[in-house]
Amino acid sequence: MSVSKRKFKAEVNKILDLMIHSLYSHKEIFLRELISNASDAVDKARYASLTDASLGIEGADWKIRLIPDKEAGTLTVRDNGIGMTRDEAAEALGTIAHSGTKEFMKLLESRDVKDNPELIGQFGVGFYSAFMVADQVTVVTRKAGAAPGEAVIWRSEADGTYTLEDTEKAERGTDVILKIKEDARQYLEEWELRKIVKQYSDFIEYPIVMDVVRSKPDPDDKEKSVSETTEETLNSRKAIWLKEKSEITAEEYNEFYKHLSHDFTDPLRTIHYRAEGTTEFSALLYLPKKRPFDIFYQDYKIGPALYVRRVQIMDHCEAMLPTYLRFVKGVVESSDLPLNVSREILQDNRTVAVIRKNLTKRILDTLAEMKRDDAEAYGAFYEEFGRILKEGIHHDYERRETIADLLLFESTKTEAGKKITLAEYIERMQPEQKEIYYITGADRASAESSPYLEIFKEKGIEVLIMTDDFDDIIITGLGSYKEKEFHSAIKGDLDLGEGNKEEQKKEYGDLLELMKEELKGLVGEVRISGRLKDSAVCLVAGEHDLDPKMVKMFEAMGQVVPKGQRVLEVNPNHELIGRMKTLFAADRGSAQLKEYVGLLYDQALLLEGDRPRDPVAFARAMSKLMAEGVVKG
Repeated sequence: MSVSKRKFKAEVNKILDLMIHSLYSHKEIFLRELISNASDAVDKARYASLTDASLGIEGADWKIRLIPDKEAGTLTVRDNGIGMTRDEAAEALGTIAHSGTKEFMKLLESRDVKDNPELIGQFGVGFYSAFMVADQVTVVTRKAGAAPGEAVIWRSEADGTYTLEDTEKAERGTDVILKIKEDARQYLEEWELRKIVKQYSDFIEYPIVMDVVRSKPDPDDKEKSVSETTEETLNSRKAIWLKEKSEITAEEYNEFYKHLSHDFTDPLRTIHYRAEGTTEFSALLYLPKKRPFDIFYQDYKIGPALYVRRVQIMDHCEAMLPTYLRFVKGVVESSDLPLNVSREILQDNRTVAVIRKNLTKRILDTLAEMKRDDAEAYGAFYEEFGRILKEGIHHDYERRETIADLLLFESTKTEAGKKITLAEYIERMQPEQKEIYYITGADRASAESSPYLEIFKEKGIEVLIMTDDFDDIIITGLGSYKEKEFHSAIKGDLDLGEGNKEEQKKEYGDLLELMKEELKGLVGEVRISGRLKDSAVCLVAGEHDLDPKMVKMFEAMGQVVPKGQRVLEVNPNHELIGRMKTLFAADRGSAQLKEYVGLLYDQALLLEGDRPRDPVAFARAMSKLMAEGVVKG
């Protein structure tokens, strides 16, 4: 018999320690996680039985069994699912291959998460929750199709190591045996197990059974009673998504959502309907209240669970929903798809395309209704998922106008934290205003203090404030809304009818040419500004160039970004520009004048949140100018 002792991977060891000592308020969720794992294993075996006859498991009596043993102090969760090989057990139970693991550990260390057990399921570490109630966990498992002698025992006491041992097991599937801690003995009681199953796992499709002992009158002596052991099913089992809505309570909807998503809070909205016609399917979808911590990771699981004729084909069917709706959880069941459908086939399947289109429309309609009827709830949703929803503008050309209706933005005329829709912005536009103006920035404060908004403030024109790093790409892709073009406050030429730019061009033309020559290679043009009132200069990107913030983001990612031709805009009404004009008229070759041009360019860099070309030289030049000013004073 082969026995090996191994160490947990470092991240598993850390998670075990943190979970045992941090997540103590909702210990009962260990059973939810183990039953969910057992259900997944049965799903896989059931699917395999329909697609691989060589396994010899067709017609199986699928079930999950709870076996409490008060005398031994153990609780066993047994399934007759797919089982594991020795290598699979070591991989599944000894390591965590998940890009969010480090973030999960940081979260456990940095905040009190005892009331946030949804983190366990979201990060795929549900099995380890068993150690919250058990001193020792033993897993006995045999892979479907393997011989009885090819089973394996995995055992650990959460001491940083685990053992693997070959064994025999008569039936396929997995037994998870918990040696219950003294302070958790209530989890061996029938009433407690019934309560937990009812609360968390009532909608598991397979029967969750337990042997119960009942007393009944002795048929031979009515004065006496005898004990009788019977197998009872603890869960209702009926697939909730196939029930009529009138038969389901809000509590049942909420509990199924928690089972499905491993979230511990109720969903924000529930979408349940049945489509009939040429393509028939049932869908039960949920909008969560909170954004999962790993939703921006590459390996985040997208899409609802897919069932075909009551058989789970996939736990996450990516083809059913666009990526910008990846926060939606749920189940879709269709009888129009083959049982052996693969992910590759789904990509080009007409039925899937019809279902995807239908689901997408229903979700967007639900969001529109929420925005119209419950602004507070929609605002809370948007805070969590608005950034993700915006991606649809870029990825879903057909629905970009519908998605644009759902977007919310702060503006220069809203209170901090308050947002308006694009439709509301258009309603508030000034009579002569033809475009939707917006500014991008790291945050509201920096955007509002930007010199690019000076003319807008003077004229009372509202400007949308966009603070997500990819907003400029999204808005450029949208192009217009309700036939109103978008115009960036920090890009392109701007003419709001302020002053006589043609006359000013003639008056300052020679000075502008000198400045352009001095800044050759740094800017493509120097021109009179239509946006500055108080500042002397600013740098402006070309109409179709990336916004500077986007350029920095791409460069930080190591991507080569084509350099657009920046424009230095000059405010002819500023005192400094007036004095430079006087100095230019007196001495076109003035070294001091050229020094001022360089300083103005560095100042423009500072105003857009960048740094001067040479901070030390800039500081020296500024000190010199200040000293001269003091002497003259």
